[in-house]
Amino acid sequence: MAAARRRRRGRKYAMLYSPVLMRVTRHEFIGEPVDTPNGRHQWARCTVSHHVQLVNLDLLEGNGRNDKAVVRLSPEDSKPYDPRAEYQIGDIIYHRAWDDYGIVRAKQILSNGSCAIVVLFEKNKEKRLVERLQR
Repeated sequence: MAAARRRRRGRKYAMLYSPVLMRVTRHEFIGEPVDTPNGRHQWARCTVSHHVQLVNLDLLEGNGRNDKAVVRLSPEDSKPYDPRAEYQIGDIIYHRAWDDYGIVRAKQILSNGSCAIVVLFEKNKEKRLVERLQR
């Protein structure tokens, strides 16, 4: 009796412009898509440089050109992270201490009753941050 071969999980890839390499390279989608008012967004990691960038999936699927699908993150587009503030799913936040941008993926209630948000960052991957912290 032959042993059953393990099946690898299928991955999604897209050819996108990598600002680090300054050329179009293959990018692997990581995490789950997040619905925002501006469409569905998901992080994509370059398979060559491992640079991560946010991609608008609706624009990527809607047209043949991928250059407009990459979401450029800047301080004007994001909210600075403050533990006392409240955030919504899909908000883009900027964490000053880490110098990193992220998108809010989920909201959670912790066992002690406090609130937390799950944020997927460009550099620091997925982190759980406190929100609505009271002094």
